[in-house]
Amino acid sequence: MTDEQLKEAVILAIKGVYDPEIPVDVYELGLIYDIKIFPVNNVYILMTLTSPSCPSAGTIPVEIEEKVRAIEGVNDVSVELTFDPPYTTEMMSEVAKLELGFM
Repeated sequence: MTDEQLKEAVILAIKGVYDPEIPVDVYELGLIYDIKIFPVNNVYILMTLTSPSCPSAGTIPVEIEEKVRAIEGVNDVSVELTFDPPYTTEMMSEVAKLELGFM
């Protein structure tokens, strides 16, 4: 699997993770800032949450790591949580904005 194929598989896995309070996956919500593939299929994900006091702060990053780690060929997964820049609804995809009535 090429790095690009692996990145697509990672995105697909992340799209299976939802904030329990919002009916849109975390990728479309714009919570994923960066995905990097390093040698030997090590995956790095930089993400945020809708707020620092998000009740799902302990579960969403863990669920993302578990789903990505389950991809065949993935060696290691690192999920880093940041609040810089802070999350805004402008980070949502058009799909998420439509689903949530922002458009």
